[in-house]
Amino acid sequence: MATDSDYDVVVIGAGAGGLNAALLLARARRRVAVVDNGQPRNAPAEHMHGFLSRDGMSPSAFLEVGREEVVGYGATMINAVVDDLVAFDGGGFTASMDNGQVLRARSVVVATGLRDELPDIPGVRDRWGRDVVHCPYCHGYEFRDQALGVLGVSPGSISHAQLLRQWSADVTLFAHTLDLSDEDRATLAARGIEVVDGAVAEVVVRDDAVRGVVPADGDLVARSVVFVVPRMVPRDALLTKVGCAVGEDGWVTVDKAGRTSVPGVYAVGNVIDPKAQVVTAAGMGCAAGFAINFDLVQQDIAAAVAAKTS
Repeated sequence: MATDSDYDVVVIGAGAGGLNAALLLARARRRVAVVDNGQPRNAPAEHMHGFLSRDGMSPSAFLEVGREEVVGYGATMINAVVDDLVAFDGGGFTASMDNGQVLRARSVVVATGLRDELPDIPGVRDRWGRDVVHCPYCHGYEFRDQALGVLGVSPGSISHAQLLRQWSADVTLFAHTLDLSDEDRATLAARGIEVVDGAVAEVVVRDDAVRGVVPADGDLVARSVVFVVPRMVPRDALLTKVGCAVGEDGWVTVDKAGRTSVPGVYAVGNVIDPKAQVVTAAGMGCAAGFAINFDLVQQDIAAAVAAKTS
């Protein structure tokens, strides 16, 4: 007999991917629990973009509406963190939480996202998500035609600067740790992207706004927005602990429906794809929910047949 801790599916993470999986599964009349601590990656951002009918909506409002919809179909929301995930003999999983509660589930969706490792440059972390940002597609339009700066913290910063040229004719790449080749400099110059060599000492903030970037051996270069390509680290410890396969790129591998190499374990959103935006993660959650319910139906059929023949 099922108890209050037994579920068809436990969803770990209540971002767009996790909530959309939970929504589809709850509408399929599955017993669903969603575990989340209410600290989404995009919390510093005031608005999200690129999501048809939700463009410009605040991330917090979007998630609040999503939670209400999921709960409205009978899912359980639990404010906690899953510390441990274990597969047990005979199929299924246990999810142990930091509140001491342990849940049992036939299947699990991991939607724990990633963390952004930012460069240790004064001013960057304080303005993160406001006028120190990452995604051109999330923020480029709002900062169009302004003085944009790109911090050269990774090789991808060069293509980032080239991409941002789509939104503004005034783009400066601060080389920082990059060793630019002659070809890099030529392609940047061809599109009018200025390069400032040397390490960056500080992103200057005054009157609650970015004012520019100071090279270690130079004067302030006025900028109103600074773009950074952070190092993106998946929060995938739960997945790797239960044995999910990891690809050559260091990220857990899944099929198109979010199935990992471990039967019954699914993963969606930024925990498996650093490029997934909100709308992408929601679609991944929908695909996973569809596949999970199908797999559970197959289990239900097998159990019914076994019961009839025993």
